[in-house]
Amino acid sequence: MKKFNHVGIPTTQKHTNETLNPDIGVYTTDFQQSENKIEWLRFLEDSPMPEELKNTAHVAYEVDDLEAEMKGKKVLIEPFYANDKLKIAFVMEDEAPVELMQYVTE
Repeated sequence: MKKFNHVGIPTTQKHTNETLNPDIGVYTTDFQQSENKIEWLRFLEDSPMPEELKNTAHVAYEVDDLEAEMKGKKVLIEPFYANDKLKIAFVMEDEAPVELMQYVTE
């Protein structure tokens, strides 16, 4: 299964209720609070995140098997836990980053 979840859009403008993740140097908004499922991403100058994410919008999909969905794709960011129930990774599709999200029920 591959189900649309949200769109992430890089920005330089501050947004209401954005949250800083200091480990990756980015402020994000909660896409679940957006009528159009938009996650705004405002990167700090020294953010270690790939340039592809800093400069290009991404589409995010929920998947059943993260590793299977990554096979044969250029991996931008290896899988990691965004929280205790969500594992994510980023891959490239042509010129655009794609976020893959697997909810874990362990």
